[in-house]
Amino acid sequence: MQTISWNDFEKVELRAGTILEVADFPQARKPAYKLTVDFGPLGIKQSSAQITKHYTKDELPGRQILGVVNFPKKQIANFMSEFLVTGLADENGDIVLTAIDKPVPNGSKLI
Repeated sequence: MQTISWNDFEKVELRAGTILEVADFPQARKPAYKLTVDFGPLGIKQSSAQITKHYTKDELPGRQILGVVNFPKKQIANFMSEFLVTGLADENGDIVLTAIDKPVPNGSKLI
């Protein structure tokens, strides 16, 4: 494992956001949803997330997630992803979202 400095860690903008909308993403190579997320003062951003194994579209709106918001935009099929949704792989490699267990303001930075 490579070590990083505190300065390196501070460069990563891990922010809380609330999922507003979830849509199917049939053009993705692996099953995924398109997410629209409110990051408060940072604005509303979109991303794709391969979270279809553990989550339905109906249960995601209103849920707070943690996203990396300072990566450059990335094209995924015909869609521009504006942030990285964070999660962990389960024993089968399926993604479980990083959880925020109490409400925090949208845009809050992980410290």
